[in-house]
Amino acid sequence: MSMIPRKDLLDIASLTDEEIEFVLANAVPFKDLFKRTVKKVPTLKGQTVLTLFYEPSTRTRSSFEVAANRLSADVTHFDIESSSVVKGESVLDTVETLESMRVDYIVVRHKQSGTPSLIAKNTRASVINAGDGWHAHPTQALLDAFTLREKLKDLRGARALIAGDIQHSRVARSTSLIFRRLGMSVAYLAPGSMMPREVPGEVPQFGNWTDALDWKPDVIYLLRVQSERMDEPFFPNATEYHRNYGLTDARVQILRERGLWLMHPGPVNRGVEITDMGMNYEKSLINQQVENGIAVRMSVLYWLKPGAGVAPP
Repeated sequence: MSMIPRKDLLDIASLTDEEIEFVLANAVPFKDLFKRTVKKVPTLKGQTVLTLFYEPSTRTRSSFEVAANRLSADVTHFDIESSSVVKGESVLDTVETLESMRVDYIVVRHKQSGTPSLIAKNTRASVINAGDGWHAHPTQALLDAFTLREKLKDLRGARALIAGDIQHSRVARSTSLIFRRLGMSVAYLAPGSMMPREVPGEVPQFGNWTDALDWKPDVIYLLRVQSERMDEPFFPNATEYHRNYGLTDARVQILRERGLWLMHPGPVNRGVEITDMGMNYEKSLINQQVENGIAVRMSVLYWLKPGAGVAPP
């Protein structure tokens, strides 16, 4: 499958249906590599992938680094804590420095929405948004779609219930969008304080598990409570949140009886969003999401072309 090169991946909304399919389709042979003794291909040999994370990350950063390594790229992490950023260097000054280093790909995570887009406009390198504020997390959405499609084959007509801290979640925004783009129905379950003010009209909103499960979802997608993005309390305490909105042992049993799939983008707050029983649930896709993240990010790096569509200086 051929595809017109794109320079950057900043969100799901700007992708065409064909581009989404291209990334998902090419993730399949990349995942097949995992079964080989030698898991590397020379696709990006001689090119440099730099991770620029202004927020802490374990899964996303390491997933990109493993993906780049398996494509034979040179991988560098820009250490914010020991850089001039702590002395007040602006994002654009940092980008100018990176541009001088001739890096080919920049993977960016930032607490401010729109920062990856700003960086993309000021560099020939391909910029990949690894999460910006509450805005978007496109590779998480792509790996979620890839993971669920492995199990359901065709997502059209399937139903996903996204539960938890939707207001502060870039994952909820990106994943709910790609699910709907692929023909799924999506509903939200959250306390009123965590429900966004603007929700697409076709997305039902539920305030309790009973009504949400009556909607008959096929998959439950739990979100992490993101206390670091809250400047005021959005619920009384973790125990109260878990009782009303978490996946308790009793709710795990309901999922088991109905044969529902379970997803979570990680990291998991045990005892808040989910219990230990839930983590061991046999139809949990949480570990598959981590594994598939590498294949999908390999596909993204393979697809993007540094300098594509950029006029020479």
